[in-house]
Amino acid sequence: MMSKYEFFLRISMLGIGKITFFKRISQLFKKGLPEQLSDVPFILTSIGLSNSQQSRFFEVSYLHFEPMLDWLNAADQQNSIIAYCDVDYPLLLKQISSPPSLLFVTGNQQLLHSPQIAMVGSREFSEYGAQWGRYFAGELAINGLTITSGLALGLDAICHRGALEVSGNTIAVLGSGNANITPKANLRLANDILAQNGVIVSEFSPFEAARPEYFPRRNRIISGLSLGTFVVEASEKSGSLITARYALEQNRDVFALPGNIDNENCNGTHSLIKQGAYLVTKPTDILEHYCGYLSTVNMQQHESSKQTNSILYPEIFAVIHHQPIAIDLIAEQLNLTIPEVTSKLLDMELEGLIKTSTGGYIRNRTL
Repeated sequence: MMSKYEFFLRISMLGIGKITFFKRISQLFKKGLPEQLSDVPFILTSIGLSNSQQSRFFEVSYLHFEPMLDWLNAADQQNSIIAYCDVDYPLLLKQISSPPSLLFVTGNQQLLHSPQIAMVGSREFSEYGAQWGRYFAGELAINGLTITSGLALGLDAICHRGALEVSGNTIAVLGSGNANITPKANLRLANDILAQNGVIVSEFSPFEAARPEYFPRRNRIISGLSLGTFVVEASEKSGSLITARYALEQNRDVFALPGNIDNENCNGTHSLIKQGAYLVTKPTDILEHYCGYLSTVNMQQHESSKQTNSILYPEIFAVIHHQPIAIDLIAEQLNLTIPEVTSKLLDMELEGLIKTSTGGYIRNRTL
């Protein structure tokens, strides 16, 4: 008998064509592989491995895989491997041109199926970038988007923190193995992500050290998991632009935050906007793209309000009528901040209570 994890690891060592074999396994086991495999030679023949490939499959000693299998069985962590042929493999990631054959996962793997927005930016950042990266991460997370980034120093870390500060969901994709967190300075952040029901994911074996060539590979996973990529602040040489390019190749949305034209850290984001990226100035610029994905989450959050047949945020609903009212006037009348009002207005819009109109918000006439 061979565990499915050992089977996956041995297949992954075959190199060229391995994703093809995983795709054939998907066709052979449409409900996923069982935990233990009894007739491995039959499976290998069924998926088209040659005799020489089958020999290579078996010739590697079990001792080579033992550290990884021990990592999987660690009692103090939620570690797992998700293969391309698994039913748990993220659907959006499966759609890219070069999906990883294996994902090593620590934490809440179900989060990989949640609606995600990639948030990335330069390691070198300004106060402007830090302020708005944290703000947007928090607002997007509050409204149901999982914040996915690369656990890098700089804006990646700031965006992860922004989500955690509002008890939102966040996913860290590594350019190293899960048991070898890089950079070490973000080890505490990684632990905080796991402590708050987040997830860490990598295509590299658990003890693999980071290498420069691994980070572009990581970036394609960040964008591949996500509905869109939001570049907060980036210079023209920033690696976050690689993530944006992958997003375009994957036919995903690209968003960019404009900045001061004197700030070199914003040259990359301005270049993206010139090339057609969506210009973002408020969270709803992104959230409106994904209302369909978020409506179910929103409905669950406010189920108790529906059961009692009460109006969501009645104090705001009371000042909105059938003539448009601007968001700043709503905030002024209720003595609230514009960010607070923006978040609540989006909730109300998703509930069907109000809708946007030229000049502001109005009540939904179908109510």
